Amino acid sequence: MTRSLQAVAYRRPSVLESAAGGQLLGLETSRGATPTGVKDHPQFFAGFLTSPQVTSAALLAVADVAAARYYQQQLRASLDPVVTGNGDRLRFESFSGCCGVYARLDVLEPGLDGGEVGHGTTNVDVNNPLREALSRIGSDDPLHLRVGPEELAVTTLDGPVVEKKVPLPDRWLRGFAEAQVIAAGFDLRAELPAADAVRFLRALPRSGARAASTGPRWVVPSGKTLRPTTRAVPGAVCLPGPERLIALQRVLRHATALRVYGPAVTGGAAATASAWEVVLPGMRLTLTLSPDSSRGFSGEGGVLDALATDEAAEDAELISVLLAWEPRVDVADLASASGLTPERVRAALIRLGTSGRVGYDTAEAAYFHRELPYDAERVERHNPRLRSARALVAAGAVALDGALGTVTAEDGHVHRVRDEAGVLSCSCLWWAKYRGGRGPCKHALAVRMVRRGDAAAERDMARVEADAR
Repeated sequence: MTRSLQAVAYRRPSVLESAAGGQLLGLETSRGATPTGVKDHPQFFAGFLTSPQVTSAALLAVADVAAARYYQQQLRASLDPVVTGNGDRLRFESFSGCCGVYARLDVLEPGLDGGEVGHGTTNVDVNNPLREALSRIGSDDPLHLRVGPEELAVTTLDGPVVEKKVPLPDRWLRGFAEAQVIAAGFDLRAELPAADAVRFLRALPRSGARAASTGPRWVVPSGKTLRPTTRAVPGAVCLPGPERLIALQRVLRHATALRVYGPAVTGGAAATASAWEVVLPGMRLTLTLSPDSSRGFSGEGGVLDALATDEAAEDAELISVLLAWEPRVDVADLASASGLTPERVRAALIRLGTSGRVGYDTAEAAYFHRELPYDAERVERHNPRLRSARALVAAGAVALDGALGTVTAEDGHVHRVRDEAGVLSCSCLWWAKYRGGRGPCKHALAVRMVRRGDAAAERDMARVEADAR
């Protein structure tokens, strides 16, 4: 597995300390992107939290996911959460070490008081002493929140910075990209009131052993709660690895509702990803689960079609200049401003998602702008199926014949790719195993690349002939 060493530096550790009139929670920021360019330690907020105890518990839940491996558990270095200022809210995001759980806390306008929210994205320091201090907050006494250093501290604080170095696997970056693509296909499937939500979540198993032996779990709405079912039925939601929702236990006593999101399923459907959102006073905490505890988001393949087109790459460059850390990226508005069709805008947003430049908010069914503070451009370069498909195209291994394409693989085997109502199936083992459930195989991807290349060549020839006339 390809990985690099990610270094993040802070001016000092994040702390919870006593201050005049209450307590001060100082969350220190690292180098990050802002509307005026990259800054070493940007400040995104200085004001009060309207629900300090709830926010503290929710922040700890995000940190729990960052430090966790839910599959093949082992000790590992924790990646600090990412914070984004979107002008009207603060978003804290993390990803589990096993790449199977994505967590996001959205602190909305009602959860913040007395300060403007800036724009930009960076890492935020969440250290062990801070975690212990946050866990001891037992009341809603006034709590001042500062995300980023005090302005005077930027120029007067001397001494060495606090530096952390942690491994940053490529599959962690790919997982961030895949999670938002998959979530864009979710719809709200159920909403439980507070008491029923707490009862349901507290009844879930906390150990993965029994869940792993029984296969994927499914639940269906039933009155004000969810009841288990042994198979996928219309309206059901997959609950893959229910023990992975344990981070939600920190906030259950503050919950006002539970919302569950997932894709539409039919009878006999394979396991799918799902999102579980706990509604809290002035904020939302969402955990998105991969289709299986042993199956991280990094290999789902949802971004491959968008990565494979030159058109999407050009469109993404255009769309990127129209993003402004908006909390809700409206596809129709971008289409109007760019002159592109909504379909091309969505493909461009997927492409931007592969470099961490957009996320997806299931509660608002909308993308949002952020800039991950990592070298996320390598996601495309290190995607094995994409690399293999391009190698097949470059080697001239693809032959087209109407709805059929044949691909001669590196080992000499010939694979047949069929087009059935726009869905490409293949005779290879990958397709036989996943049936398109983890994106296209390298052979189908190569056929699609060649088809698009031929279509582009035909359009260019038509333009040349039109100009000649």
